[in-house]
Amino acid sequence: QVQLVESGGGLVQAGGSLRLSCAASGRTFSSYTMGWFRQAPGKEREFVATISWYGDTTYYAASVKGRFTVSRDNAKNTVYLQMNSLKSGDTAVYYCAAAGGKSSTRRYEYNYWGQGTQVTVSS
Repeated sequence: QVQLVESGGGLVQAGGSLRLSCAASGRTFSSYTMGWFRQAPGKEREFVATISWYGDTTYYAASVKGRFTVSRDNAKNTVYLQMNSLKSGDTAVYYCAAAGGKSSTRRYEYNYWGQGTQVTVSS
């Protein structure tokens, strides 16, 4: 069982930066692939980024590649999402998720989810 708690969301101007954190409970954090997803009002939840067990493999959605960076610190049971050059289209609730398998962009492959943190980008 893994419990996830996101933090770091807020209101930022376009072009600004935010860093989201996701703290995980449980001793086996390092055995989980971690992902970030987001959901804007009226839209489906979409994949943003994923990072492998030891952080050696990352993958990003095309819409955020080059602007967002996912990382993890297994000693702190925490995964991060550094978001730079934010755009109004990045406004959404951001969720972190944990999967027992390999890195994936598919929501259904993630077993555990946080409650989400709101990111609002003003233009």
